[in-house]
Amino acid sequence: MSKTYTIVIKLGSSSLVDEETREPKLSIMSLIVETVVMLKRAGHKVIIVSSGGIAVGLKTMNLTKRPKRLAEVQAIAAVGQGRLIGRWDGLFAEFDQRIAQILITRNDIADWSQYKNAQNTMNELLRMGVVPIVNENDTLSVSEIKFGDNDTLSAVTAALIGADYLFLLTDVDCLYTDNPRTNPQATSILVVPDLSKGLPGVNTSSGSGSEVGTGGMQTKLIAADLATNAGVHTVIMKSHAPANIIKVVDYIQSLDIDGDKPVYTDDLESLQKEELKKLQELHVPLHTKFIANDNQRHLNNREFWMLHGLITNGAIIIDEGAYAALTRKDKAGLLPAGVIDVEGSFHELECVDLKTGKRLPNGELDASVPLVTVGRARSNYTSAEVKRIRGLQSDQIEEIVGYAGSEYVAHRQNLAFPPH
Repeated sequence: MSKTYTIVIKLGSSSLVDEETREPKLSIMSLIVETVVMLKRAGHKVIIVSSGGIAVGLKTMNLTKRPKRLAEVQAIAAVGQGRLIGRWDGLFAEFDQRIAQILITRNDIADWSQYKNAQNTMNELLRMGVVPIVNENDTLSVSEIKFGDNDTLSAVTAALIGADYLFLLTDVDCLYTDNPRTNPQATSILVVPDLSKGLPGVNTSSGSGSEVGTGGMQTKLIAADLATNAGVHTVIMKSHAPANIIKVVDYIQSLDIDGDKPVYTDDLESLQKEELKKLQELHVPLHTKFIANDNQRHLNNREFWMLHGLITNGAIIIDEGAYAALTRKDKAGLLPAGVIDVEGSFHELECVDLKTGKRLPNGELDASVPLVTVGRARSNYTSAEVKRIRGLQSDQIEEIVGYAGSEYVAHRQNLAFPPH
């Protein structure tokens, strides 16, 4: 029996709405619905992350340009989101397939219990056979709590539910070394075994591919990095033929990446040639696979939430000794002795960046040495209090701040570091 997967499919605005006319691409939406239904019949669980609320709202309100005032954009999103989910519901109803709408912002998962509630809700919908359709809540979202683009939202969603695969549908068939529209010498990148090693020779500087979208190839690589660090294989492929998702899933099943994982060579150029030959022999459409970070430590649920679900307020600067203690296998909590300085202003239990710096003999920060952001923490003390107790022993905290708080500036369960 073939393996079954939990699959997240991300669709950008340009996949759902025509850039020039703002008319809905109902044929593409219909093909996506048929593809999702076929995947579900094969035993897979599927979530859609769908952009397009604002684009649909612009057409509904007969507007040619996105307004600049936030209140207008949010009002247009409120109009468009209702019409967009109505289209999805109508198309899925033809197959008697139930759907659910989930609109979120970072604020909705800013608390650990809220994050777990969102996770439980999505998993329960999947258990019930429902297809959740996720979008950023542009009706309420402001820049401070936005994910920024639905590529990032799709990666967070995939990590949230522990998906096996994230499909990022776009207007090109795969990742190229350069923009194939302007550079005929651009070559395809079909498999990336370890994105953390970078993509030398690949130009991803171009922005959004359309006026109705907010993302581009760069945001997809960021999403792939987030997802693969959480153990989710990520695929970039063209959106014009959604049925190709089934062909790619069948190909993935034949490789059984989660079982007998293929051994990939470090020679990226040879690897692409081998993969292209394999795809051509099996008549599989071009796509780019980013392999999940299996050789390194996966982010656990809480670490991913802290790194990508929260917004930081300020930073705590620590020395190299503290960093080594915090990142070892049996990691410790952050003691005030390891803190050199703080940046910005924050309250207790707010999320802050952790940065490494060099301590001078007098205990102060060496400003000539660049700071390096290494992780995040939720501080047990305010920025003013951390500044007062930095470099001291834990038994001195009560005398300095006036109350018996934690011996740690941040507990170990409130520390998060990306895999390295």
